[in-house]
Amino acid sequence: MSAIIELSQVWKSYETGAVRVDALRGIDATIGEGEYVSVIGPSGSGKSTLMHILGCLDTPTSGEYHLAGQDVSTMTEAELAEIRNRRIGFVFQQFNLLASMAAWRNVELPLVYAGVPRPERRERALAALARVGLAERADHKPGELSGGQQQRVAVARALVTEPALILADEPTGNLDSDSTRDILELFDELSSVGRTIVLITHEHDVAARAGRQLVVRDGEIMPMTVGAS
Repeated sequence: MSAIIELSQVWKSYETGAVRVDALRGIDATIGEGEYVSVIGPSGSGKSTLMHILGCLDTPTSGEYHLAGQDVSTMTEAELAEIRNRRIGFVFQQFNLLASMAAWRNVELPLVYAGVPRPERRERALAALARVGLAERADHKPGELSGGQQQRVAVARALVTEPALILADEPTGNLDSDSTRDILELFDELSSVGRTIVLITHEHDVAARAGRQLVVRDGEIMPMTVGAS
C-alpha cells in the first residue's frame, strides 16, 4: 500500500506576544492509499490544526508533510492552492453551497477553477451526483434539498476532480440522525471502492465507522490507535 499522507515530526506553533503555543507537537503519521481513517479528539486537542495542515490550508512550523509523494510543507500559497484543487476533495460541516446555483453547477465549481471545458464539466458533475444517489436532483438548488441531500452534493463536489484524498471535517455536525446515517453509509461505500478518506470528528460513534482511528490530545497523536468496532 503506497502512502497518500506522510507526516514527519510536524510541529505547528503560534505566537501571541511573548506567549508561544504549540498546537501540534512532533506529529508522525502515515495514511495509505485507500485507507479510511478518522481523527478524533476533544476541543483544543489540535485536530483542527492538523486538519488545516492535511488540507494544505496551512503549513507546518517545522517538519515535513508529503501528500501523494509531493512535499507540500514548504510550498507557496499559489502552489498550495493548486494542490488543494487537484489533490484534495473537501467536505465541511457547513455545506458551502451557492444558494443561487443548481446542484450540478455547485459540483462543477472545482472543474471551473481547473480550466476544464464546459461540456466536460457538466458531464463529470452529473456523473458525480449519480455516484452519490442524486442524479434526479441535479437541477435543484440547495434550498430545495434536505440537509442530508445538500451534504451529498458537497460530497459529489469533493469527488468530481478525482482527488487523491477526501478530507471531511465534521461532515455530520449539522445533520439529524437519519441524514448522519446516510452520509456515513456513503463514506462506507466510497471506502469500499478504494477512496482514501480522512474524517475529522469529535463524535466517537462517527469515528468508529472508519477502519482506523487516530486520537489527538494536547497536540500529539496518542501511541495507541484503535480499530473500528
